[in-house]
Amino acid sequence: MGTFVVGAVVLSCVFLAVRSMVRDKNSGKSLQCGCDCSKCKGCH
Repeated sequence: MGTFVVGAVVLSCVFLAVRSMVRDKNSGKSLQCGCDCSKCKGCH
């Protein structure tokens, strides 16, 4: 039972992290630096 609970917690953390990365990417932020790519003058 404990293994199931820990697995569910880990899976939910991974899901939330991936969802955050997808939202950032869709809003124009870079996954590498976390800044707004539309205003970036650097070379990526």
